[in-house]
Amino acid sequence: MARTDRHATGSRMSRDHAPKSAFAHPRYWPVWLAIGLMYVAAWLPWRLKLWVGRRIGLAAWRFAGRRRHITETNLRLCFPELDEVELRRLVKETFIANGIGLMETATGWCRDPEHLRHRVTFKGQEHMARVQAEGKGALIIGVHFSTLDLGGALHSLFFPADVVYRPHDNPLFERFMTRARNRIFGTSIDRHDLRSVVRRIKTGHHVWYSPDQDFGREASVFAPFFGIEAASIKLTAKIARMTGAPVMPLMFHRNPDNATYTLEYLPPLEDFPSGDEVADAAKVNAFIEGAIRKHPEQYLWLHRRFKTRPAGEPGFY
Repeated sequence: MARTDRHATGSRMSRDHAPKSAFAHPRYWPVWLAIGLMYVAAWLPWRLKLWVGRRIGLAAWRFAGRRRHITETNLRLCFPELDEVELRRLVKETFIANGIGLMETATGWCRDPEHLRHRVTFKGQEHMARVQAEGKGALIIGVHFSTLDLGGALHSLFFPADVVYRPHDNPLFERFMTRARNRIFGTSIDRHDLRSVVRRIKTGHHVWYSPDQDFGREASVFAPFFGIEAASIKLTAKIARMTGAPVMPLMFHRNPDNATYTLEYLPPLEDFPSGDEVADAAKVNAFIEGAIRKHPEQYLWLHRRFKTRPAGEPGFY
């Protein structure tokens, strides 16, 4: 996929058509402030950026009681071997990592990722290079780590890709977010726009997609995730079946030094899709679980991953 596609707009489902004058209304002033703060955060010195992110995470851990409850519930379900002291420590580390993740997102959206090339180690490039040499499009499976958007920016230094995303409810922030991602990726595709995903892959583009959230009963099958039956998206196998594309697992994380990052491609999923929706979802979940176990504190445990339950089961939250 050539980099000249970076400004492609055919499948974009943003509200970029709204006139700029519409965003002068006072109701958008807090959003403008947030965007301005993100630009400032992106240009802070690295150590200061980490310090600010850590303080944001600690503040959220202390005051965001609802999110702390969700995080504690998720971690207690997925890591039953932890005692209460270890659990509380991991909850706190999760909030800190996600606070730093806000600073990383600002950096990924507001600055050229080239300035971070020296901070990246990329493993397994040969797996994607083999796909590219065959002229195929690929479905790239990412994970909702706190480093997600910075990971996308760093990935763009090595391989171009489109991205599937959920549009933001606020039209101003949606415009800002989509333009930022289109600077990193080739095209931002609304998660409901399956036709565009399929078309892009069939024409040789790579599409980054993160199937690790609970999108409800209709979009999912129940498959094991950390030993728990979890609503798991069926779309991964459907896209692979419709396109014949290899499904490429991608891991990315912040290293323990808090100064460098590792991205790693694994070989394409084998015998995928198999025709068994549950088995296919379980295979995707197994990769995601393995990636999380390497750096559990960097995962987005703040969302209700087990919100949808099998019929007759009580809710966890």
